Amino acid sequence: MQLVDISETGELKLDIMELPLSCVLIISEGKVKIGELPPHAETRIKTHDGKVKRVNFDEGEEF
Repeated sequence: MQLVDISETGELKLDIMELPLSCVLIISEGKVKIGELPPHAETRIKTHDGKVKRVNFDEGEEF
């Protein structure tokens, strides 16, 4: 997951042409992170007291 910059005015500016085809954007505690979603996976976002603590990607493969 990569940290996304926030402007001094609190705005997010993302160029959608530079983003992966499938991604997740997580905002918590004034921080923003973006991560590419794997082709086959279960993604879990774990929180505690309303704050994101962990993002788990449980990747798999179809057989």
